[in-house]
Amino acid sequence: MRRLIPACCLLLAVFAAHALSGLSGPANELPDAPLPQSATASPQTDSNSSSIVGTVEDLHGAPIAGVGVTAVGQGDAEEHTATADEKGNFTISGLSPGSYAVSIALPGRSPQPATEVTLGAREERELPMLTSRNPQSNTTVHVNADINQVATAQVKIEEKQRVLGVFPNFYTSYIWDSAPLTPKLKFELALRAEIDPIEFATDAGVAGVEQWHNTFPGYGGGWQGYGKRFGSAYADSAIGALLGRALLPTIFHQDPRYFYRGTGSTRSRVLYALAQTFVTRGDDGETQPNYSQVMGNFMTAGISNVYRAPSDRTFSLTMRDALIVTAGNAVGNVLREFISRPFTTNVPNFATGKGSK
Repeated sequence: MRRLIPACCLLLAVFAAHALSGLSGPANELPDAPLPQSATASPQTDSNSSSIVGTVEDLHGAPIAGVGVTAVGQGDAEEHTATADEKGNFTISGLSPGSYAVSIALPGRSPQPATEVTLGAREERELPMLTSRNPQSNTTVHVNADINQVATAQVKIEEKQRVLGVFPNFYTSYIWDSAPLTPKLKFELALRAEIDPIEFATDAGVAGVEQWHNTFPGYGGGWQGYGKRFGSAYADSAIGALLGRALLPTIFHQDPRYFYRGTGSTRSRVLYALAQTFVTRGDDGETQPNYSQVMGNFMTAGISNVYRAPSDRTFSLTMRDALIVTAGNAVGNVLREFISRPFTTNVPNFATGKGSK
């Protein structure tokens, strides 16, 4: 009996040791126990992070790639940046709740005002950004060009000016301090105006009206009479341009263009426009009597007697034609001052008449 007690104790000890070894075996032999929630949850800052997404577009709604977008939080010196992709899309993520100043920048463009955005926790804010495609550099560039080169460049601009994109407005200078024209430029501008298709169309219309009213009856009727009237109308225009806008301005050193004022009271602008029929700017910049235009009108009316029928070559008719053209110049100047500017295409933004000074 005394031998059985120690043996039983030994068996119990062995059985207990075996049971305990089974419980303390490798972890992969036991089912996975759920971890505490704090071990798997994301940090508080990650779960509350917000983001700003959007598209950088120009003023016409077309996306712009490569634009840098920056978000700066209030009281936070750290900048969060992103770059717009080829479709103009950008994303700035990992932002804490709060207020941010979002701005865009691109080399060669002036900084633009920032957009204020307030983000809540876990918020994704969509923010379209608009900018101009035109570079606005503050770099100062010194260009060495003589006065004749400047005048040539300005005339090239004027030759593209058209009212409603159709009717020539070549003889209006919207650059108040425009460079004086050389004799060559005066003749070239007159030629450019006379070979314009609109000039031919205008003279064809004038000939039709004259045919209808039987103006200059010496030309007769029918297609033959219309042809003579059309030839006369175009000759009047061409001779007037040659004399009043090229030859006489070269002789008297005067500028044949109308200089848009664009500022002042309505009365002062009307008086200025009417006065430009009789006074003009000299090549030296001083105001002079407008010999070129007034004398050109009367000389053209006199020369027209060469190709008019004998019955239409009267002094009164010649004077009437000259006065009508002169009055037309005055009306045209008023229209230039008040009407044509908003409808004229290809006028540079910096060309705003005297108002830009």
